[in-house]
Amino acid sequence: MTDKLDVLLEQVHAELQKVDKVDADSLKLLQDLEQDVQSLLKKAEVETPSILERMQDAVEQFEVEHPTLTTLLSEVSTILSNAGI
Repeated sequence: MTDKLDVLLEQVHAELQKVDKVDADSLKLLQDLEQDVQSLLKKAEVETPSILERMQDAVEQFEVEHPTLTTLLSEVSTILSNAGI
């Protein structure tokens, strides 16, 4: 992973901590994303297609209320896709 990706993942982690007052489905999505981010930061083996799908779902769901989070998720998704992950 690149240093830029690590920085972006740390930023995503910080933004995920700021999100509050969401419905049960959104909360589950956020919890799963948080686990994905932690796994990527630890450089653990992760199931990449599901991570990319969750990131895309989160971008679509949170783009209006959490634009910073969605921008970061889009950047991370692009880096992962370009790296063939």
